[in-house]
Amino acid sequence: MHYKFLSTIFPACLTAALLLPLLLTACATTGAARGERPIDQLKTDLDALQVETLDNGLALMLSESHKVPLVTIVIAVRAGAFVEDEEYDGLSHLYEHMFFKGNRAIPNQEAYLKRVRELGMSFNGGTSTEVVMYYFTLPSDNLEVGLRFMYDAVTGPIFDPVELDRERQVVLSEYDGNEASPYFHYGQAIDRALFSRYPSRKNVIGSRSLIESATREKMMEMQRRYYVPGNSAIIISGDIEPENTAALATKVFSEWLADPERNTPPQVPEHPPLEKNVDLIIEQPFQNVLISLNWHGPSVGVDDEATYAADIFSFILSQNNSNFRKHLVDSGLLLDASLSYYTQRHVGPIGFQGMAESGRGEEARVAMEKEIQRFTESDYYSDAEMEQARLKLAVNSLYERESSLGFARTLGFWWSVSSVDYLRNYITNLGRVDRAAIYRYIEKYIQNAPRVTAVMKAPAAVAPEVSAEGKGN
Repeated sequence: MHYKFLSTIFPACLTAALLLPLLLTACATTGAARGERPIDQLKTDLDALQVETLDNGLALMLSESHKVPLVTIVIAVRAGAFVEDEEYDGLSHLYEHMFFKGNRAIPNQEAYLKRVRELGMSFNGGTSTEVVMYYFTLPSDNLEVGLRFMYDAVTGPIFDPVELDRERQVVLSEYDGNEASPYFHYGQAIDRALFSRYPSRKNVIGSRSLIESATREKMMEMQRRYYVPGNSAIIISGDIEPENTAALATKVFSEWLADPERNTPPQVPEHPPLEKNVDLIIEQPFQNVLISLNWHGPSVGVDDEATYAADIFSFILSQNNSNFRKHLVDSGLLLDASLSYYTQRHVGPIGFQGMAESGRGEEARVAMEKEIQRFTESDYYSDAEMEQARLKLAVNSLYERESSLGFARTLGFWWSVSSVDYLRNYITNLGRVDRAAIYRYIEKYIQNAPRVTAVMKAPAAVAPEVSAEGKGN
């Protein structure tokens, strides 16, 4: 499946597991007479979602829900690693940290936090490969002041050098924490090989040296390039009245203007195809052996059908009763195994990972190679497994919309990576994926495509010194 926001996906999976038997029973009972599949009755086109574009180019999305007297305000920006060349590697993440500091209306972070408490607001942000988002949740009575608060933060950062240096240390501390994990070095090596022409455009955490040397001027240039209305969206979700809220948002954010030549989404170079297989050995203090086969997967806007097929196929393989799990894990060959796909506009990566006991790495790799060839066998998965995968993915998608924050973040992600229509039609398009589409995805992007094979294991033992006589000293 497409793992976008792990904090919301995991509870969604849990809830889906609880709801699925009820949905299967209810849908089968009501739809059998009409010859419908269960997923056909879960389709939704998000009619309640209001989407428009302001005169300055800012996208505005409104979602009404009166379950609780709260409202979430999200600003999504088409920024993140994909806009960063080698001179700006990691600065989208540093910028995210600086967002919650002083601006033209708030002198410093202390005043910022004081105002947050006055508004009864929770806040956070997130940087990923193809979107940066900032979100406030506050009582709906404070919507207008919340919108103004967001406007000042996004349009008027001051990047005080003292605050910048302080926050730089926070980001470097995060970097230190990542570097302490062997998985960090493993992932970095894979991405450098898989996206060798433009590795910085997949590297969210960035370059330590560039973070250490980032200046106020560079941060202001990031703001001028990407934090413009034509490259941004505001999403307001929760206890709102759409017509009044639209008027209020228009009043506040219409003041946000940018040079017409800059007020467009960024143009970035495309990652060239991987031309040949690449093999990597990554030595880290690691008890077991981790093997990963990695490919360039489908890109949204280029091969949308394959993105839906990838979600369904990955989900089928993730189930405990799948042939994938039986062959690789239940057999005792591997300690664990997974196949994942991450939906992106600029090449979504596919990763097939297997964990093996030390000393069994080669045996595990051969088993993984053999499993890939089984992917297109007619009895590898059943029609019932396909239907269950569709339904579970649909339930997860619906569950993401249950909270105003979860829905707003989901909207922001899809607006940046693809379009709102991709989300709007997601369940419908899952229902259109057939076995032939899954086979096309597997053959094109996995079985017949170059890949990066990476193996992480403990460093080889240091050989003893040998004397001229050929004996160890």
